[in-house]
Amino acid sequence: MVTGVLIDWGGVLTTSLADSIAKWIEADRIDGAHYRSVMREMIDHAYGEGAGENAVHALERGELDGPAFERDLAARLLTLDGVPPVADGLLERMFAGFERVEAMHDMLRDVRAQGVRTCLVSNSWSHTYQRDGWDDIFDAVVISGEVGMRKPEPRIFHHALTLIGLPGAECVFIDDIEANITAARALGMAGIHHRDPDTTIAELESLLRLTLRRA
Repeated sequence: MVTGVLIDWGGVLTTSLADSIAKWIEADRIDGAHYRSVMREMIDHAYGEGAGENAVHALERGELDGPAFERDLAARLLTLDGVPPVADGLLERMFAGFERVEAMHDMLRDVRAQGVRTCLVSNSWSHTYQRDGWDDIFDAVVISGEVGMRKPEPRIFHHALTLIGLPGAECVFIDDIEANITAARALGMAGIHHRDPDTTIAELESLLRLTLRRA
């Protein structure tokens, strides 16, 4: 029986990262093709099985502060004018387009009302989280930069499970990155690869044997 839900934030409880990035690219006049090439290499390395680490690992664990990462990333990018974008505040501008997905927040309220334990497990990029109402939907909160661990490292999942007092076999993990779900499954958790609220909620209903709100 599933009695715990671990869940990601950006792109799951919010609108998609791709939508937020698209708004930022337009607003800051970023060379989109160049940006995607730079980020694909960094993200594939950070969430793949390659040797060594890059700045994303350090940023997500809080070992590298936001301004330092912004300077590093800005130096790699170009605007349509052929110059690097302004580094100061770069991360906040990148994530400014995130909007709450109310159906997902309502779902968490529903599952908690049924006695299911809930825990946020989010990799932070030194950006600001909109935490209004979190006390209503989470029993515990794990932000990577605050705990010095990151997904898909097993230890961050062990930490989250300890906070809610449940074994992995009684929990489901919801995320929009497949590598993180693979890591959670290796610890005995069920996994839901989030693509849209309706599909995720339907899969969760099946696991929990509950009827949950979609709007």
